Parts: sequence; C-alpha cells; structure tokens
Amino acid sequence: MGRPRAFDEEEAIDRALHLFWERGYEGTTLDDLTAAMGINRPSLYGAFGSKEALFKRVLARYVGKYGAGVAAAMAAPSARETVWRILRFYADAAGRAEVPAGCLLVQGALACGDPGSAVRAALADERREREHELTARLERARREGELAAGEKPAELARYVWTVCHGMAVQAAGGATREQLRRVAERAMRAWPADGAR
Repeated sequence: MGRPRAFDEEEAIDRALHLFWERGYEGTTLDDLTAAMGINRPSLYGAFGSKEALFKRVLARYVGKYGAGVAAAMAAPSARETVWRILRFYADAAGRAEVPAGCLLVQGALACGDPGSAVRAALADERREREHELTARLERARREGELAAGEKPAELARYVWTVCHGMAVQAAGGATREQLRRVAERAMRAWPADGAR
C-alpha cells in the first residue's frame, strides 16, 4: 500500500483555483502552483497527473462553487427574472476582495498558445453549456408565451452571455460594482416585450 497523501487535496485545488483565476492557465507556472499548494512537483503529478489535468479539476470546482448564482438564477419564476439575476450576479462579482477579479471561464485561457488548446477547448465547452442552459430556459419562456413567438432564444441567450462576459473583462480591468450594475440595467432595457402583450 502507498503512503497516504500528506496534504489536503481539496484545499490544494482551491489554492490552485485562485492562481489560475488570477493569472490564467499559461501565466501560472508549475513553481507558482507548487508554492501556493504547499507541495512538490512529484506530489502534484502524483495527485493530479499534469498541470492540464489539475486545471480541469479546478474548472469543475470553479463551476460548482462560484457558478452557483447562475444555477440558482435558472430557477427564477420568469425568464426575464432569470436574465436579470444572471446579469446582477456578474455585476455584483466585481470588487469582491476574497476572489480575483473577472471570470475564470472568460480569462482562464485568453492568451494560450497551442500547448493550452485543450484548456481553451474546456473553457469554451463550459461557456457553451451555460449558453445552452439559458437557451433552453428562454425556449420554455417562448412556449409559455412569456416571449413572443418570433423571438430567437439562442440569439437572446448569446446576447446575454456576451454582456456577462464583457462585464467580467471590465471587472478585471477595474470597473466597479456600481458601474457594472448600470450596464446590467441598460442591458435589461433591451429585453423584448412580453409575448402576451
């Protein structure tokens, strides 16, 4: 039998998450990771396999832990309220001292070369998944008459996520919560009229 690991794997993932979130995949070195996680390279490879595999574990943790607000928004009583809650979630994430600015799904691999292509693809898959979820919610809203029959749920979902991802980039660049709340309010003024009207 092998010796038990001498470190808390979940805590190590959380520490790696903050580094990847702050610096991106390529901007985070193995030395950065081992120092932050309090382990050596053999332990990192033994526990996670590779930097890429560690990032994918981090990504799953990020979506489960920090994406909970988006998941909760999907349960709102109306599609309009769902979208408003998602936009406010992104706006209110700005200025949180306990986490890096911006969104890991957006910034995690913006500056990745060919070696980071699998990471870029994993992040793109996660963003597409969120878009598909919102599209399905908006399709239901159209069936139920909340959106007009001529509305295009996929197009509307892409618009919403484009605004959210833009707000994440703005937050990383120093935009304040209040500034981003105003962006969210302006985006909601573009919301289509109720289908029942």
